[in-house]
Amino acid sequence: MSPRPRRAALIAVDGIDGPAILAAATTANAAVGRRERGGISRWDASGIFEEMLLAGDGAGRPSARTLLLLYAADLAFRLRWEIRPKLEQGRTVVVAPYVDTAVAFGRAAGLPRAWLANLFGFAPSPSRRIVETTAVRKFSRRHGFVEFACAQAAHPRGRAAADLAGLARAHLIKRRAASPR
Repeated sequence: MSPRPRRAALIAVDGIDGPAILAAATTANAAVGRRERGGISRWDASGIFEEMLLAGDGAGRPSARTLLLLYAADLAFRLRWEIRPKLEQGRTVVVAPYVDTAVAFGRAAGLPRAWLANLFGFAPSPSRRIVETTAVRKFSRRHGFVEFACAQAAHPRGRAAADLAGLARAHLIKRRAASPR
């Protein structure tokens, strides 16, 4: 009797608080059988955002649109080098964060829904979504994408970082209510 083929799955963990997202991703990854486990794919695997930090304040403040274009580039990198190879092996990959986090930040920054859908149209739909709705406790330039983006972005419409993060959280809460787990 041949072994049962593994069923690949992509689990998306989204939210605005980096440590809470990572904790949820770690829990989701641990719940997967050892043989099926493909690991956790984290944002900034490409190093794009680390390079921004190294550039310092002299490089200027990017717009929310620029940050999202960079996030999409990083996600494309992750899909090619981390996520798809594991899925092709029949493994389960936990992606933290995924598309909903970036879309929530974009909506909070006032970007059109259609532009965001077009930007992330290349990303496959997850098999399962986990939305972590913890509020950001402390803004960090290194923990999570929303925290980083709120700390880095030229704030649209004069919104403070905490206001932008709060709006992103509200978008994620609506998303969680609208989608099945």
